Amino acid sequence: MHRTPFARRALLGGAAALAAGLAARPGHAQLLNRPARILVGFPPGGSTDTVTRLYAERMRPGFAPQILVENRSGAGGRLAIETVKAATADGTTVLLTPSSMLTIYPHIYTRTLRYDALTELTPVSPVCTFPFGFAVSAAHPAKDLAGFVAWAKTQGAAVPFASPAAGSLPHFLGMQLGKAIGVEMSHVPYRGAAPALQDLLAGSIPAVMVVLGEATEMHHAGQLRILAHTAPMRLPRLPALPNFAELGFPALTAEEWFGMLLPAGAPAEVVEGLQRSIAAAAARPDMVEALQKLEYRALTSSPAEFAARIRADRERMGPIVRESGFKAEE
Repeated sequence: MHRTPFARRALLGGAAALAAGLAARPGHAQLLNRPARILVGFPPGGSTDTVTRLYAERMRPGFAPQILVENRSGAGGRLAIETVKAATADGTTVLLTPSSMLTIYPHIYTRTLRYDALTELTPVSPVCTFPFGFAVSAAHPAKDLAGFVAWAKTQGAAVPFASPAAGSLPHFLGMQLGKAIGVEMSHVPYRGAAPALQDLLAGSIPAVMVVLGEATEMHHAGQLRILAHTAPMRLPRLPALPNFAELGFPALTAEEWFGMLLPAGAPAEVVEGLQRSIAAAAARPDMVEALQKLEYRALTSSPAEFAARIRADRERMGPIVRESGFKAEE
């Protein structure tokens, strides 16, 4: 194909710019020779921010000389995703996001969502996964899930339950639970798990569905009682706690994941280098231990496997969201 002198100069210039951003390296040494930033769509101190900082600290030697964590909160995590979508695809801007923003939001923000994870971003790898727990306060008469079902069926009205946010995975899991046990459940959205758990302890609401790690300390302290969790297996740190599947509700097996993505069009060398850095960080014993303390499990995959997971999870959530009848304010 014939190229004009201008086109040849532009092509060479683009290649030179990419080369300038990549460190000269033998084998798998540090990929970038300039700082990178990982954008988080939520404020400092939350679970997404905590996991991001754990990874940023451990990815620094292999990926970039400095990795900054930038909290770009707003619009339920969408603002950070839109920022990364518009960024230069040279590896210096990375997104770390919960799965809901990529797999549930397309079904609840049908008119206003301004990104597509598979066409306008580049999936790189998940970084961890975690289950949810269904809990009541220590003062609640239910000692187990069967006891909760028996109690709920005597109430004569919809049983309210709290989740950390409207349109979140715990929201839809709570609605699925109600259907599975034959009890009408009424969703009460909160802004985060902390206020929902405070109201549970105060007796203002009878039950919550939250990230399991948010409730385990209170469970161990005897302040609340986790009745079941959504992991596919029993958990080493909570060996006596049953999962929903073994209680007869396999449809309530669900885990959310956090994952890293780049802007669309990121060069293969950058995508592969970032995935290697994530995998190396996830394999470190101190990372595994730090995540386990949160009731999280390190998880990585190839970019192709991650893209397939996003697609499958997005398709699976469509009927669940539609059946719930939930519609977000757009």
